[in-house]
Amino acid sequence: MAAETTKIPNQGKVANLLSSNTYNIFILVLTIYSLVLMVIQMLEKPGTDIWILTNRYDNLICLFFLADFAMRMYAEPVKRKYFIKERGFLDLLGSLPNLGAFQFAALFRLFRLSRLFRLRRLMNPENRKLLGDEVLHNRGQYALLITALLAAIVLTMASIFVLYFESKSPDANITTGQDALWWAIVTITTVGYGDRYPVTIGGRVVAVFVMFAGVGIIGALASILASILVPQPQAQDAQPESPKSPELEQKLDAVTQELSAMRELLEKMQRDANQNT
Repeated sequence: MAAETTKIPNQGKVANLLSSNTYNIFILVLTIYSLVLMVIQMLEKPGTDIWILTNRYDNLICLFFLADFAMRMYAEPVKRKYFIKERGFLDLLGSLPNLGAFQFAALFRLFRLSRLFRLRRLMNPENRKLLGDEVLHNRGQYALLITALLAAIVLTMASIFVLYFESKSPDANITTGQDALWWAIVTITTVGYGDRYPVTIGGRVVAVFVMFAGVGIIGALASILASILVPQPQAQDAQPESPKSPELEQKLDAVTQELSAMRELLEKMQRDANQNT
Protein backbone atom coordinates (compact mmCIF):
# COMPACT_ATOMS: atom_id res chain seq x y z
CA MET A 1 0.00 0.00 0.00
CA ALA A 2 2.85 2.35 0.80
CA ALA A 3 4.27 1.83 -2.65
CA GLU A 4 0.96 2.85 -4.24
CA THR A 5 0.87 6.22 -2.50
CA THR A 6 4.48 7.12 -3.24
CA LYS A 7 4.79 10.33 -5.22
CA ILE A 8 6.40 9.94 -8.63
CA PRO A 9 8.41 12.73 -10.28
CA ASN A 10 6.35 14.82 -12.75
CA GLN A 11 3.17 13.16 -11.43
CA GLY A 12 1.75 16.55 -10.51
CA LYS A 13 2.34 17.94 -14.00
CA VAL A 14 0.47 15.04 -15.58
CA ALA A 15 -2.38 15.48 -13.09
CA ASN A 16 -2.62 19.18 -13.95
CA LEU A 17 -2.77 18.32 -17.64
CA LEU A 18 -5.55 15.78 -17.09
CA SER A 19 -7.58 18.30 -15.07
CA SER A 20 -7.20 21.14 -17.58
CA ASN A 21 -10.25 22.22 -19.55
CA THR A 22 -8.35 22.11 -22.83
CA TYR A 23 -7.45 18.45 -22.39
CA ASN A 24 -10.96 17.50 -21.24
CA ILE A 25 -12.48 19.19 -24.28
CA PHE A 26 -10.07 17.29 -26.53
CA ILE A 27 -10.94 13.91 -24.97
CA LEU A 28 -14.67 14.71 -24.95
CA VAL A 29 -14.66 15.53 -28.67
CA LEU A 30 -12.67 12.38 -29.44
CA THR A 31 -15.08 10.27 -27.39
CA ILE A 32 -18.18 11.63 -29.12
CA TYR A 33 -16.54 11.33 -32.52
CA SER A 34 -15.47 7.74 -31.86
CA LEU A 35 -19.07 6.85 -31.02
CA VAL A 36 -20.17 8.38 -34.34
CA LEU A 37 -17.60 6.23 -36.13
CA MET A 38 -18.90 3.21 -34.23
CA VAL A 39 -22.44 3.87 -35.53
CA ILE A 40 -21.13 4.20 -39.10
CA GLN A 41 -19.33 0.88 -38.79
CA MET A 42 -22.44 -0.79 -37.44
CA LEU A 43 -24.35 0.35 -40.54
CA GLU A 44 -21.71 -1.02 -42.92
CA LYS A 45 -20.84 -4.62 -43.68
CA PRO A 46 -17.42 -5.71 -42.39
CA GLY A 47 -14.79 -5.76 -45.08
CA THR A 48 -16.19 -2.99 -47.27
CA ASP A 49 -14.01 -0.01 -48.16
CA ILE A 50 -16.03 2.33 -45.94
CA TRP A 51 -15.86 -0.11 -43.01
CA ILE A 52 -12.09 -0.48 -43.40
CA LEU A 53 -11.53 3.29 -43.62
CA THR A 54 -13.73 3.97 -40.58
CA ASN A 55 -11.96 1.21 -38.65
CA ARG A 56 -8.58 2.79 -39.38
CA TYR A 57 -9.76 6.14 -38.08
CA ASP A 58 -11.13 4.46 -34.97
CA ASN A 59 -7.89 2.60 -34.34
CA LEU A 60 -6.03 5.91 -34.55
CA ILE A 61 -8.35 7.36 -31.90
CA CYS A 62 -7.67 4.28 -29.76
CA LEU A 63 -4.03 5.33 -29.53
CA PHE A 64 -5.09 8.60 -27.91
CA PHE A 65 -7.41 6.73 -25.53
CA LEU A 66 -4.65 4.32 -24.54
CA ALA A 67 -2.35 7.27 -23.86
CA ASP A 68 -5.10 8.88 -21.78
CA PHE A 69 -5.53 5.67 -19.76
CA ALA A 70 -1.77 5.39 -19.20
CA MET A 71 -1.49 9.00 -18.02
CA ARG A 72 -4.42 8.62 -15.62
CA MET A 73 -2.87 5.50 -14.15
CA TYR A 74 0.44 7.31 -13.86
CA ALA A 75 -1.07 10.41 -12.21
CA GLU A 76 -3.22 8.51 -9.69
CA PRO A 77 -1.26 7.78 -6.48
CA VAL A 78 -3.67 4.94 -5.58
CA LYS A 79 -3.88 2.96 -8.80
CA ARG A 80 -6.83 0.81 -7.78
CA LYS A 81 -8.90 3.94 -7.09
CA TYR A 82 -8.91 4.89 -10.77
CA PHE A 83 -8.87 1.35 -12.14
CA ILE A 84 -11.71 -0.03 -9.97
CA LYS A 85 -13.63 2.79 -8.25
CA GLU A 86 -13.55 5.20 -11.19
CA ARG A 87 -14.01 2.31 -13.68
CA GLY A 88 -10.69 2.78 -15.37
CA PHE A 89 -10.85 -0.82 -16.58
CA LEU A 90 -13.80 0.22 -18.78
CA ASP A 91 -11.61 2.96 -20.28
CA LEU A 92 -8.99 0.33 -21.04
CA LEU A 93 -11.48 -2.03 -22.68
CA GLY A 94 -12.96 0.81 -24.72
CA SER A 95 -9.48 1.83 -25.89
CA LEU A 96 -8.54 -1.52 -27.41
CA PRO A 97 -8.13 -1.20 -31.19
CA ASN A 98 -9.96 -3.54 -33.53
CA LEU A 99 -7.19 -5.34 -35.40
CA GLY A 100 -9.36 -8.20 -36.60
CA ALA A 101 -7.88 -10.74 -34.16
CA PHE A 102 -11.15 -11.03 -32.22
CA GLN A 103 -14.49 -11.14 -33.98
CA PHE A 104 -16.40 -9.19 -31.32
CA ALA A 105 -13.64 -6.68 -30.48
CA ALA A 106 -15.81 -3.86 -31.84
CA LEU A 107 -18.25 -4.42 -28.96
CA PHE A 108 -15.58 -3.14 -26.57
CA ARG A 109 -16.16 0.32 -28.01
CA LEU A 110 -19.44 0.48 -26.10
CA PHE A 111 -17.38 0.83 -22.93
CA ARG A 112 -16.41 4.30 -24.13
CA LEU A 113 -19.78 5.44 -22.81
CA SER A 114 -18.20 5.22 -19.35
CA ARG A 115 -15.63 7.86 -20.31
CA LEU A 116 -18.39 9.97 -21.86
CA PHE A 117 -20.51 9.88 -18.68
CA ARG A 118 -17.49 10.80 -16.55
CA LEU A 119 -16.71 13.78 -18.77
CA ARG A 120 -20.36 14.83 -18.72
CA ARG A 121 -20.19 15.07 -14.94
CA LEU A 122 -17.21 17.37 -15.30
CA MET A 123 -19.19 19.49 -17.77
CA ASN A 124 -22.13 20.28 -15.47
CA PRO A 125 -24.00 23.59 -16.03
CA GLU A 126 -21.77 25.52 -13.62
CA ASN A 127 -18.57 24.19 -15.18
CA ARG A 128 -19.93 24.82 -18.69
CA LYS A 129 -20.46 28.49 -17.82
CA LEU A 130 -16.94 28.77 -16.39
CA LEU A 131 -15.58 26.99 -19.45
CA GLY A 132 -17.44 29.31 -21.81
CA ASP A 133 -16.05 32.37 -20.00
CA GLU A 134 -12.56 30.90 -20.12
CA VAL A 135 -12.78 30.21 -23.86
CA LEU A 136 -14.03 33.75 -24.52
CA HIS A 137 -11.25 35.33 -22.46
CA ASN A 138 -8.54 33.03 -23.89
CA ARG A 139 -9.66 32.72 -27.49
CA GLY A 140 -6.10 32.67 -28.77
CA GLN A 141 -5.15 29.66 -26.66
CA TYR A 142 -8.18 27.63 -27.75
CA ALA A 143 -8.12 28.72 -31.41
CA LEU A 144 -5.43 26.25 -32.45
CA LEU A 145 -7.09 23.32 -30.65
CA ILE A 146 -10.53 24.04 -32.10
CA THR A 147 -9.15 24.59 -35.60
CA ALA A 148 -7.11 21.36 -35.51
CA LEU A 149 -10.09 19.35 -34.27
CA LEU A 150 -12.36 20.82 -36.94
CA ALA A 151 -9.81 20.07 -39.65
CA ALA A 152 -9.45 16.45 -38.50
CA ILE A 153 -13.23 15.95 -38.31
CA VAL A 154 -13.83 17.52 -41.73
CA LEU A 155 -11.08 15.42 -43.33
CA THR A 156 -12.21 12.11 -41.91
CA MET A 157 -15.95 12.62 -42.37
CA ALA A 158 -15.51 14.00 -45.89
CA SER A 159 -13.41 11.00 -46.91
CA ILE A 160 -16.03 8.61 -45.49
CA PHE A 161 -19.01 10.30 -47.16
CA VAL A 162 -17.35 10.88 -50.52
CA LEU A 163 -16.31 7.23 -50.59
CA TYR A 164 -19.89 6.22 -49.74
CA PHE A 165 -21.36 8.21 -52.63
CA GLU A 166 -18.61 7.44 -55.15
CA SER A 167 -18.73 3.71 -54.47
CA LYS A 168 -22.19 3.65 -56.08
CA SER A 169 -20.92 4.92 -59.45
CA PRO A 170 -19.08 2.72 -61.98
CA ASP A 171 -17.34 5.81 -63.40
CA ALA A 172 -15.87 6.90 -60.05
CA ASN A 173 -12.12 7.38 -59.68
CA ILE A 174 -12.33 7.61 -55.86
CA THR A 175 -12.63 3.92 -55.08
CA THR A 176 -10.52 3.30 -51.96
CA GLY A 177 -10.06 4.84 -48.55
CA GLN A 178 -6.63 6.11 -49.53
CA ASP A 179 -8.09 7.87 -52.57
CA ALA A 180 -10.84 9.44 -50.46
CA LEU A 181 -8.46 10.73 -47.79
CA TRP A 182 -6.03 12.06 -50.41
CA TRP A 183 -8.88 13.86 -52.18
CA ALA A 184 -10.09 15.36 -48.87
CA ILE A 185 -6.60 16.65 -48.00
CA VAL A 186 -6.05 18.15 -51.45
CA THR A 187 -9.49 19.79 -51.42
CA ILE A 188 -9.40 21.21 -47.90
CA THR A 189 -6.01 22.80 -48.55
CA THR A 190 -7.47 24.41 -51.72
CA VAL A 191 -4.66 22.84 -53.82
CA GLY A 192 -6.88 20.81 -56.13
CA TYR A 193 -4.57 18.57 -58.16
CA GLY A 194 -7.51 17.13 -60.09
CA ASP A 195 -6.21 13.56 -60.08
CA ARG A 196 -9.13 12.52 -57.86
CA TYR A 197 -12.56 14.13 -58.12
CA PRO A 198 -16.18 13.17 -57.35
CA VAL A 199 -18.55 12.36 -60.21
CA THR A 200 -21.78 11.75 -58.28
CA ILE A 201 -24.16 14.44 -57.03
CA GLY A 202 -23.69 13.39 -53.42
CA GLY A 203 -19.91 13.43 -53.79
CA ARG A 204 -19.99 16.91 -55.29
CA VAL A 205 -22.16 18.18 -52.44
CA VAL A 206 -19.55 16.85 -50.03
CA ALA A 207 -16.87 18.58 -52.13
CA VAL A 208 -18.65 21.94 -51.87
CA PHE A 209 -18.82 21.55 -48.10
CA VAL A 210 -15.11 20.69 -47.90
CA MET A 211 -14.20 23.68 -50.09
CA PHE A 212 -16.02 26.16 -47.88
CA ALA A 213 -14.70 24.51 -44.72
CA GLY A 214 -11.18 24.56 -46.16
CA VAL A 215 -11.29 28.31 -46.80
CA GLY A 216 -12.27 28.94 -43.18
CA ILE A 217 -9.81 26.47 -41.68
CA ILE A 218 -6.83 27.62 -43.78
CA GLY A 219 -7.71 31.24 -43.01
CA ALA A 220 -7.87 30.49 -39.30
CA LEU A 221 -4.53 28.66 -39.38
CA ALA A 222 -2.93 31.57 -41.26
CA SER A 223 -4.28 33.99 -38.66
CA ILE A 224 -2.95 31.83 -35.80
CA LEU A 225 0.45 31.54 -37.49
CA ALA A 226 0.59 35.30 -38.00
CA SER A 227 -0.23 35.94 -34.35
CA ILE A 228 2.60 33.58 -33.33
CA LEU A 229 5.22 35.02 -35.70
CA VAL A 230 4.24 38.69 -35.21
CA PRO A 231 4.03 39.53 -31.50
CA GLN A 232 1.21 41.80 -30.48
CA PRO A 233 2.26 45.28 -29.30
CA GLN A 234 2.08 45.53 -25.58
CA ALA A 235 0.57 48.54 -23.95
CA GLN A 236 3.24 50.63 -22.33
CA ASP A 237 2.76 51.35 -18.72
CA ALA A 238 2.20 54.97 -17.88
CA GLN A 239 5.35 56.50 -16.53
CA PRO A 240 4.76 58.16 -13.16
CA GLU A 241 5.55 61.84 -13.09
CA SER A 242 8.69 62.69 -11.24
CA PRO A 243 8.16 64.99 -8.27
CA LYS A 244 9.06 68.64 -8.91
CA SER A 245 11.66 70.30 -6.76
CA PRO A 246 10.81 73.56 -4.92
CA GLU A 247 13.42 75.50 -6.94
CA LEU A 248 11.92 74.34 -10.23
CA GLU A 249 8.44 75.37 -9.08
CA GLN A 250 9.72 78.83 -8.15
CA LYS A 251 11.35 79.27 -11.57
CA LEU A 252 8.17 78.17 -13.32
CA ASP A 253 6.13 80.67 -11.28
CA ALA A 254 8.58 83.45 -12.15
CA VAL A 255 8.40 82.63 -15.86
CA THR A 256 4.60 82.56 -15.69
CA GLN A 257 4.52 86.01 -14.05
CA GLU A 258 6.91 87.48 -16.63
CA LEU A 259 4.79 86.12 -19.48
CA SER A 260 1.66 87.61 -17.92
CA ALA A 261 3.39 91.01 -17.54
CA MET A 262 4.56 90.95 -21.16
CA ARG A 263 1.06 90.09 -22.37
CA GLU A 264 -0.43 93.02 -20.41
CA LEU A 265 2.24 95.37 -21.82
CA LEU A 266 1.51 94.26 -25.39
CA GLU A 267 -2.24 94.76 -24.88
CA LYS A 268 -1.63 98.28 -23.49
CA MET A 269 0.60 99.22 -26.44
CA GLN A 270 -2.06 97.96 -28.85
CA ARG A 271 -4.72 100.07 -27.16
CA ASP A 272 -2.55 103.20 -27.28
CA ALA A 273 -1.87 102.66 -30.96
CA ASN A 274 -5.59 102.34 -31.67
CA GLN A 275 -6.32 105.60 -29.84
CA ASN A 276 -3.65 107.53 -31.77
CA THR A 277 -5.10 106.35 -35.08
